[in-house]
Amino acid sequence: MVRRIQKYIGEVKTELHKATWPWDPKEKGMKKYKELIDSTVVVLIAMILLGGYVAFGDLILINVMKLLTRGLPGGDVG
Repeated sequence: MVRRIQKYIGEVKTELHKATWPWDPKEKGMKKYKELIDSTVVVLIAMILLGGYVAFGDLILINVMKLLTRGLPGGDVG
């Protein structure tokens, strides 16, 4: 059992060395995380744009449903 765990840990280490990490280990300070920060900013901007798109679509659908259920304003004659 111990042998299998050691083999598994060795395989995990090998695979982690093959992985591409979003930072350069040779850099110092915040430069080290430039790609990570850039990717995070892209994701945040995409979330804001998508949220705005969904909110705008929701606003339109709310007004369409109000129009269909209450009728046009000033539509009552008499």
